Amino acid sequence: MNIPENYLPIIIQFAVGFGFVLLCILGTHFLGPRQKATSTKKNESFECGIDVEGNARTPFSVKYFLTAVLFVLFDIEIVFFYPYAVNIREFGVEGFFAVLTFISVFFVAFIYVWKRGALDWDK
Repeated sequence: MNIPENYLPIIIQFAVGFGFVLLCILGTHFLGPRQKATSTKKNESFECGIDVEGNARTPFSVKYFLTAVLFVLFDIEIVFFYPYAVNIREFGVEGFFAVLTFISVFFVAFIYVWKRGALDWDK
């Protein structure tokens, strides 16, 4: 039976998380340094004593973001191998074929991304 008392720890966890976020946002707003809106020498970019070249607001290539998303996708895939590695004996042959199917889906996706040229920086 799902009564509200069973959800009390989850509600408390959300309240603590939300309170922490709120405390950090308000704390940095009130305790942080005040900056003037005027453009002064102090507000300019500084790179180890080297004069600034160009504008820091130039947009990145879409290739950068595509590669980052693909890295996250294929990197997170590795996380799903941990439960299999821990319980390899309990899964048996059926578990082996399930993981093999999982790997093959990602391998096909990787080949597709590679053939489409998403990993080529020169293009």
